[in-house]
Amino acid sequence: MVFKLDTESLQSEPRAGQQAGSEAAPQEANAPGNGTSAQASAQASAPRASQATAVRNWRRLAMQREVIVLLAMVLFNLIFTPHFWSLQTFNVNLTQVVTIVIVGIGMTLVVATGGIDLSVGASMAISGALAPMLFLNIAGPGGIALAFVLPVLAAALCGVFNGLLVTRLAVQPIVATLVLFIAGRGIAQVVTDGSLQAFNTPAFQWIALGKVAGVPFQVLLMLALVAVFAWVVRKTLFGQYLLITGGNEKAAFLSGVPTARIKLIAYTLCAALAGLAGLISISVNSSSDANVVGLGIELDAIAAVAVGGTALTGGKAFIGGTLIGALIIQLLRYTLLAHGIPDAAALVVKAGIIVAAVYVQRRSR
Repeated sequence: MVFKLDTESLQSEPRAGQQAGSEAAPQEANAPGNGTSAQASAQASAPRASQATAVRNWRRLAMQREVIVLLAMVLFNLIFTPHFWSLQTFNVNLTQVVTIVIVGIGMTLVVATGGIDLSVGASMAISGALAPMLFLNIAGPGGIALAFVLPVLAAALCGVFNGLLVTRLAVQPIVATLVLFIAGRGIAQVVTDGSLQAFNTPAFQWIALGKVAGVPFQVLLMLALVAVFAWVVRKTLFGQYLLITGGNEKAAFLSGVPTARIKLIAYTLCAALAGLAGLISISVNSSSDANVVGLGIELDAIAAVAVGGTALTGGKAFIGGTLIGALIIQLLRYTLLAHGIPDAAALVVKAGIIVAAVYVQRRSR
């Protein structure tokens, strides 16, 4: 009997332990720290996931819409435009769109922060005015190297000026960049005494006229810049900060994002890319005229950005969309000219495209 009772007591202790464990498990599950924190983390991650999904859906929709428009324009020209399907026409359209795309990349960065840069044409003029003064007066490879570096740095300084006006003095971007839009081209004219600088320097002009395996180097440079900045926007911390700043600058600042620095970098990169486009522009024409270089490219760049799906209110940046948008703008201009419509009428059409793009963006929200 004693052995039997001891056995029963020994057998009853595990049952008690199991009951205690089963009672403790619900208590741990119902503990306020565990369940509440799990629910809070789930609730916190839900908006981020939905926001990321919305961005991906918007990008996919915008790209599909742009590609359809571009293909429709190509099909129209194949049917109604003589000699459209030729290598010469293809090269002409690609080379003429290069400067728009390069400036458009920088404009996309600025627009993503909720700003705009009207001075990109003036930055092109300043860069285009300084380069010939360097390689025409400094002989040898040193003059060519300086002609590539210093004008782009000078244009970047214009971007720093714009960025400081926007970030330090809290000037509205359209007003801040309007300063150099007016004065920048005047600076270029003063530097050159308003004279035309003609040149024939193959080493410098190779950036626009050179070819690699039969493909114009300027086209390869354009595609490389598109790839690099598309990666920067989508994969780097700067790109994430850029979009957050444009989406909600006050919330981004309170979250620790250096919004002022991000906007300053965006304006600086925009002006530097405009300076590079200025070098390509004067190389194509074998001359530099401060009155003409970069004239009206602001409208082309903004139109390419808007058509490319980047919201002009900020918070979005589609570099690949800007490329397609620029191709649409250039192909539209070519189509109008090929059918006898004057180039002046294309300006009206471009303005209408910007209005239509903004309208479509608002309807898609």
